[in-house]
Amino acid sequence: MEKSVGSLQEQALKRKERLKALRDKQLQGRDPQDGEPERKRALEEPDLESEERHRELKLRNYTPEDEELKERQVPKAKPASVEDKVKDQLEAAIPEPIIEEVDLANLAPRKPDWDLKRDVAKKLEKLERRTQKAIAELIRERLKGSEEELAGAVGAVGMAQGDSD
Repeated sequence: MEKSVGSLQEQALKRKERLKALRDKQLQGRDPQDGEPERKRALEEPDLESEERHRELKLRNYTPEDEELKERQVPKAKPASVEDKVKDQLEAAIPEPIIEEVDLANLAPRKPDWDLKRDVAKKLEKLERRTQKAIAELIRERLKGSEEELAGAVGAVGMAQGDSD
């Protein structure tokens, strides 16, 4: 465990050295003021200006008694008016009526056997088709039987007329 921690620290130091060498190599051919952002510049020499310059005091919540400090007091911030934005949002939030007429059939409670009817509906469709086929087949058989009877009746009438001649 101690070896892994030591090796990780060594690797971190080597990585820092490589990055520093790479940064120095990039900065050698350049003028430090040629467009590189200030926060990315290598910290080679401390800025004398930053040491001389003191932080500017901004007094927001504190009311000083000293006249010199009163000049540094920040004026009270006025909250922005949000009434217009709130009105627009409230107007946008009002839903438009979607249903103009109420259908009483949809509001009425369902009959107690509605689920049974729903479950049996597919089976009833199959039975309805079979019933229609069976009815059609019966009608065809009757028509065939009536055609044979009709043909027999026509033949019998024809023979009767032939005999009377």
